[in-house]
Amino acid sequence: MPVRRKWWMGGGALLLLVLLGLLAWQWTTISARARLGSAYGARLGCSCRYVEGRAMGSCNDDKEPGMAMVRLTDLPEERAVQASVPLLASRTARFKPGWGCLLDPVE
Repeated sequence: MPVRRKWWMGGGALLLLVLLGLLAWQWTTISARARLGSAYGARLGCSCRYVEGRAMGSCNDDKEPGMAMVRLTDLPEERAVQASVPLLASRTARFKPGWGCLLDPVE
């Protein structure tokens, strides 16, 4: 194997280890932000859809900057909205007449 190729493979492995270390170091923060973003998104989407009566497509415009990874899913048969950050967190808010939108308890 040429020396140049070994250097690139070693550098790539080192970079991967550094990135994995940074991910492990920041995991608590990343996980907490994902949980918070999904909970906020579920309440926001549910209120938009079932309190205000707007179309689900317009509810995405209400998300705050930095919430691009939060996905909103309408569950019309349950009068609920599920918000998720892929692979990290998911929360559901349901419309309850007289109360508005309430988050499901954390499992």
